[in-house]
Parts: sequence; C-alpha cells; structure tokens
Amino acid sequence: MPAQDTLTVAVRVKPGASRDRVGGRFDGPHGPALVIAVHAPAVDGRATEAARRALAAALGIRPAAVSLRTGAASRDKLFLVDRPGPELSGVLHRLRDGSGE
Repeated sequence: MPAQDTLTVAVRVKPGASRDRVGGRFDGPHGPALVIAVHAPAVDGRATEAARRALAAALGIRPAAVSLRTGAASRDKLFLVDRPGPELSGVLHRLRDGSGE
C-alpha cells in the first residue's frame, strides 16, 4: 500500500515574468508556497498551464502527473502531484526553502 497517492503543492504564480523560474518561498493563504514565475500572461489560463508545466519540469516528472486542484483564477494555487516518489518532498523543500535541511 503506497504511503501517499498524491502530494499537494502550494504555489504562488507570478505571470508576465521575463523568463520562467521556479524557486523561492511565499507565505500565502495555503501556507508556505513555492514561487513560480512564468512568461505567460494571466489570460485564459495560460499562466496556470505554464506554471503546471514549469512545476513538473522542476520536479523532474511528467506534466501529466501534475494537475490543478484549486486556484484557477488566483495567483495562489494548489497543484496535485500523482504518485510522488519518496525524493519529491526533498526536491520541493530545496526549491522552496533553498536548502535540504
């Protein structure tokens, strides 16, 4: 029996950035969130889709494994990662907080 079927990741999206970048921390309504800056504008869900793909790339997983749980019209979003590996929370912690410990 798997320990975790999904991992919820709180994200703060910054649309309209000069380039895509994943890293940093924002204390938002869902708790400590990973900052994802995307070049895409906040129009027609483009920034959300770009953030979903950037999160998958940063975590080294398939984009299909990442889905939006809540926050389609907000900068503060919750994404779900399907079947996260045991190393994923450590990778996420380093991206958000800058160190492994």
